[in-house]
Amino acid sequence: MIECPSDDPRFASLLAEADALLVRTYTRVDDALLARAPRLRVVARAGVGLDNVDVPACTRRGVRVVSTPGANTRAVVELVFAFLLDALRPRVFLDRALDPESWKSLRRELQAPRQLCDLTLGVVGLGKVGSGVARVAAAMDMRVIYHDLLDIPGADRAGAQPVALDDLLARSDVVSLHVDARPGNRHLIGAAQLALCRPDCIILNTSRGFVIDAAALAAFLRTHPGASAVLDVHDPEPFGPDYPLLGLPNAHLAPHIGAATATANRNMSWVVRDLWRVLSGEEPEWPAN
Repeated sequence: MIECPSDDPRFASLLAEADALLVRTYTRVDDALLARAPRLRVVARAGVGLDNVDVPACTRRGVRVVSTPGANTRAVVELVFAFLLDALRPRVFLDRALDPESWKSLRRELQAPRQLCDLTLGVVGLGKVGSGVARVAAAMDMRVIYHDLLDIPGADRAGAQPVALDDLLARSDVVSLHVDARPGNRHLIGAAQLALCRPDCIILNTSRGFVIDAAALAAFLRTHPGASAVLDVHDPEPFGPDYPLLGLPNAHLAPHIGAATATANRNMSWVVRDLWRVLSGEEPEWPAN
């Protein structure tokens, strides 16, 4: 096994001899790359989403695609609630003693106007992560509603109630996005959808950056200072200095850290098992084609 970044000058020659390719998030596997890999038999995506892998193109060339669905589900669910509590609960940690009046004043300043059990959470996409978020929210006594293209069995909803997307946006104090990479989800949340949102809503996106129209969200946040957005994913990544959300006090931008735990990375690394199964002529456990 040879480790080589896709922008390394050695990559082209190594790719031409490769029987297997193991990628993470930002290596684009498409017809152009596959044309330079005549020996390739399997592409292993160490992660969940296959946004960067053209699965039909691989299938046309007889290249198997494998991934690790569910590997980072718990990590992303945890991050959603870390973001949400950051948005709801102002806090500081003391590094010096305070006089009694300063102590009282600080406690008054740090009083949160809302807590989780006061809020309605709208989950857009009730898949692995979305349903995990719904379960945690239910345990925190939040009211949970969701929108999904599929009819989700009641036993898999964690008590969440299905609603239309427009209804979800209008009713939710918190909107958490967990949709897949299908083209129809591009700018799923744009100016028209944001106009339905509450003026003090919290918008969380840990799915895909292109799901939100960043310019429309920036305009919404500027005109609704009581609202906030916490985004772990962006379009593009990394974003440049012209990113519309930069510099807004109520836009909080993270560098795509949803899977950034040792446990999730270890889980994703086990994609090598399926990679080896394919090379050994066996059927993989988690095939994508």
